[in-house]
Amino acid sequence: MPGRIQIAPSLLAADFSKLDREIKSAESAGADLLHVDIMDGHFVPNITIGPFVVEAITRVASAPLDVHLMITDPAKYASAFIDAGADSIAFHVEVAPDPQGLINMIRARRVKVGIAISPETDIAAIDGISSQVDRVMVMTVHPGFGGQKLIPECVGKVRRLASLLPAHVDIEVDGGISEATIAETAEAGANIFVAGTAIFGRDDRAGAIATLRRLAAAAYSRPGSTTMTNDQ
Repeated sequence: MPGRIQIAPSLLAADFSKLDREIKSAESAGADLLHVDIMDGHFVPNITIGPFVVEAITRVASAPLDVHLMITDPAKYASAFIDAGADSIAFHVEVAPDPQGLINMIRARRVKVGIAISPETDIAAIDGISSQVDRVMVMTVHPGFGGQKLIPECVGKVRRLASLLPAHVDIEVDGGISEATIAETAEAGANIFVAGTAIFGRDDRAGAIATLRRLAAAAYSRPGSTTMTNDQ
């Protein structure tokens, strides 16, 4: 059975002028993870932060840091982000010529490992390695910018993965997750939900997270597993 439903506020949507307070706000509101997007301006058309900022976040945060490497050379930089305090590292299969080697390296550093696939990438790209990671991250928008609308076709990809992955592998969805879309991704089989503006754009962040969790729990199903609640 996959892990419990988890809500991961994306710091990309936070106010970086008061990032420490934004982090504490999300944690006190019930965040299970903090999602940290690393963009290099090459693999995606945007630039965000590097290891020094992640290290600063680590000094403030108590929730695990879910670090998503949207960079061209994840094998070169993964260790730096682990050193900075990442609790999990997800890299894109599209830029990993030796995904098995990268999985092995991350595991050797004793952090969780995820593999991400962009909307255009078929799930066949992770055949043979998907069972060796802790989570598969399905990008439900084109990576690079927050605030996009969920691409409906990506929900079918989640559903196909849910029918194929072993139960110990979580399915994470990232992009366009809101009160309007979380139920369909949960019903398809996702159990980790990255949400940005749906949380940081609300004054009542505890209410926002509670609502997302409730909607996901009500809709959640996974082929081969029983219906979950947040307590499982």
